[in-house]
Amino acid sequence: MTGVIVVLPKIDDARNMKNLLVRNGISVVGMCATGAQAVALTDHLNDGIVLCSYKLTDMIYSQLHEYLPAGFEMLLIASQHTIGSGMVESGIICLSMPFKVHDLINTIDMMTQTIEQRRRRRKAKPKERDAKEVRLIRDAKEVLMDRNHMTEEEAHRYIQKCSMDSGTNMVETAQMVLTMMK
Repeated sequence: MTGVIVVLPKIDDARNMKNLLVRNGISVVGMCATGAQAVALTDHLNDGIVLCSYKLTDMIYSQLHEYLPAGFEMLLIASQHTIGSGMVESGIICLSMPFKVHDLINTIDMMTQTIEQRRRRRKAKPKERDAKEVRLIRDAKEVLMDRNHMTEEEAHRYIQKCSMDSGTNMVETAQMVLTMMK
């Protein structure tokens, strides 16, 4: 589940915001008053949402946005004047104050869905093998082709099947094939 980090200059305001979000079913992983604390919290997470105000005690929102890791989205809560003046950077979702709780929750839900879609796409993408792993699989296929008179496709399918049957990945199975055939 995607978590929210609440960063507001007054810790009491951050606590109130956290309570509001939690009451509405949103996971809050932390709250803080400085951008440095927020960046430290992101070190332990792969992705998430940073909800912050325009000005923090140690930096402004744009500096915090620069320091955030790639998987994080920012929700800026600021006055209509600040948002409408064109001072807000692109790629930052904004919510003008005063806001309705319903608008806040819907905005965070929308951002959460976007992050989770990105996470699913990243997991669905096949892992790229490095040159050593590719060479290991190729060597195992060549051994099977030479000793068992298999085509390359048959050798590949054999390694794949053994991998699925044993619950190991193809590289580990290729290593076992090479060990057994020597």
